[in-house]
Amino acid sequence: HPDKNKDPGAEDKFIQISKAYEILSNEEKRANFDRYGDAGESQGFSQQQHRQFHRFHDGFYFDESFFHFPFNSERRDTSDEKYLLHFSHYINEIVPDSFKKPYLIKITSDWCFSCIHIEPVWKEVAQELEALGAGIGVVHAGYERRLAHHLGAHSTPTLLGLINGKITFFHNAVVRENLRQFVENLLPGNLVEKITDKNYIRFLSHWRKDNKPHVLLFDHMPVVPLLYKLTAFAYRDYLSFGYVYVGLRGTEELSSQYNINVYTPTMMIFKEHIDRPADVVQAREMKKQLIDDFLSQNKFLMVARLTSQRLFQELCPVKKSHRQRKHCVVLLTEEGEKFAEAYEAFLTFAVANTKDTLRFVHIYSDWQPEFADALLMDEEKYRGRSAVVILERRNNAGKIAYKVLEEAWQGSKEDNFILLDLLDQLRTDPGLLSSETVVADLNDELAPMFLIRWFYSTVDYISDWWDSLFHSNWREMMPLLSLLFSALFILFGTVIVQAFSDSSDTRDAPPSGKEETAAKTEKNDASFSKESN
Repeated sequence: HPDKNKDPGAEDKFIQISKAYEILSNEEKRANFDRYGDAGESQGFSQQQHRQFHRFHDGFYFDESFFHFPFNSERRDTSDEKYLLHFSHYINEIVPDSFKKPYLIKITSDWCFSCIHIEPVWKEVAQELEALGAGIGVVHAGYERRLAHHLGAHSTPTLLGLINGKITFFHNAVVRENLRQFVENLLPGNLVEKITDKNYIRFLSHWRKDNKPHVLLFDHMPVVPLLYKLTAFAYRDYLSFGYVYVGLRGTEELSSQYNINVYTPTMMIFKEHIDRPADVVQAREMKKQLIDDFLSQNKFLMVARLTSQRLFQELCPVKKSHRQRKHCVVLLTEEGEKFAEAYEAFLTFAVANTKDTLRFVHIYSDWQPEFADALLMDEEKYRGRSAVVILERRNNAGKIAYKVLEEAWQGSKEDNFILLDLLDQLRTDPGLLSSETVVADLNDELAPMFLIRWFYSTVDYISDWWDSLFHSNWREMMPLLSLLFSALFILFGTVIVQAFSDSSDTRDAPPSGKEETAAKTEKNDASFSKESN
């Protein structure tokens, strides 16, 4: 390049190389050159010039495969085109989506020889990770300078990861194993719990606290597959995940308990009953689509507890049409063993009467008092007892239509018959829900306390700062370092000036009264001595 090489002939050589690139990277121009000895701009090239070009081309050892990378915008690599990101697309879609899956993003540009070097590895890893559920993105720094600057990329190629809206730069050699490990390291470490005979009962019984179904994957691989980790991250708000390495000693009881075929990967979902799975899938190769279909059908417990407004909106959606009408059957109860029998009877009823148009849920009225009071009107007959309400959400502002069973729910056969009869009537008479009210948003019962959120935010901030201190581009750090050193210089200078000022004031200060008296006394003594002599 003439900017790098001061040789007088460098510019001519560069023009010739550029011309060679342009011809060899364009099918039409290359065909014209082979046919006429010219790329088509002038047909006057002689065969001698044609041969000279080929001798020049051969002298630089360029072949057709070398120009596979898109040096110009006209022949950009088609494999990257579907991954190209623009600023608004990144902000509005990619960043929110990074809370569901991690993204591996490449920043590239034209005339980037290092980009050519990593292209085969990038293409292989991008296809592999996308099939596993990771997101892939490509930013062309020449056309998306704003986005490249926003990402903190000041050179090409730059590889980075994005998860939960947070950017992490890749600093290792660009090889398949390093890139896979980089994406895996982006994921939280507590997504999947290792399960053995000693802890499986505790793990499966935790549904009461976290209000989620629990998933177990039985496989003969000692390391948790990356596909399973990515799946666990995508569904972490709905499901808890465990992994059983069937080749490990200490898993025999677990494998025998659920009749596991140790030679075929098996995925099980457990809900309220831990002695038997609610659903099972087996396959020699667990593909992403198979797992997604399986999990999306089992995201909730049979009788999920309404612990937040988001869950209420998802389980009991607002009706959009008569065909999409869905009713929620809600058990209003309280926490404690006293109400366990009523809950178990309601769960049994729900399992036996599952329908697409019905959703069975329960709510702790002592945790959500405003919701319970709006439905039960603080009636005395329900105080300290369980109640069942059939409701339908009418809009997102909190308006619902509902009907309360006239008597408290005890789970008796009579209660079952009454509820079943009401649900049958509801299929033909939607006007059965004659009462209407507006309920406030539910409290988020599982939200972490403020101090815990503050602690995690502080840890994340310190971690980001520490990482940026060692890995960020120093051009980004220069303003901060300049400000820091300026502040230190001003502080140090102020201290030094103050110290010299204090010493100068001490020297120039007039003597004190005691010092003057002492001086006069010494002077008088001296005068008296002279007179005596």
